[in-house]
Amino acid sequence: MSNSDTVLRDNLHAVQARIAAACAASARSANSVQLLAVSKTFSADDVRQVAACGQRDFGENYIQEGVDKIIALQDSQPALVWHCIGPMQSNKTKLVAEHFDWAHTVDRLKIAQRLSDQRPAHLAPLNVCLQVNIDGGETKSGIAPADVLALATEVAKLPRLALRGLMTIPDPVEGFDAQVAVHAKARALFDEVKAALNLPQFDTLSMGMTGDLEAAVQAGSTMVRVGTAIFGGRTYAA
Repeated sequence: MSNSDTVLRDNLHAVQARIAAACAASARSANSVQLLAVSKTFSADDVRQVAACGQRDFGENYIQEGVDKIIALQDSQPALVWHCIGPMQSNKTKLVAEHFDWAHTVDRLKIAQRLSDQRPAHLAPLNVCLQVNIDGGETKSGIAPADVLALATEVAKLPRLALRGLMTIPDPVEGFDAQVAVHAKARALFDEVKAALNLPQFDTLSMGMTGDLEAAVQAGSTMVRVGTAIFGGRTYAA
């Protein structure tokens, strides 16, 4: 599916304004929160239009679809930065290691080891975030909060990875204060792990989406993942 460039530009600017307002309300610098545009199910042309407005970071949930767009847009200048934010099975780690710049959904050591082993030597280390099941959702991926530090300690040793932070996708809750409370748990865990590891590059807390980005910014998110508010509603194949 595709959108007009005018609609995409206006949507992007509206999201940027929301982030700026949320930062102001939290007494944070406007550049302390990075926008990750989630382009799953949308075309390479849509990504190109949003990139033309200055957006550089794009997130893909479906690995093969993402790789196809990465290849189609590989000549973009300046270069785009691609984030894998979807589930990652062992048989797909090679694609992620070879094509993406970031992987947000690492939740076990086996996956991290495969990504490190399969990352081409000519590329910079793959930036990774550990996905945390911060609210204990029964159907959610992610490592339990109590196990994060142990996994982070091992992932930080892998030679072709750069451990950058944590990522969460909590279940929706009603009300701003309730949203902030859930995200605040992730911020506290992030601070705990950062202090324990003493890694300068551990700087990314990837949390907050279209419906709760203001609460996530209030709680300390450094990267919000926004798709619908930029690209519009999605139509999935039956």
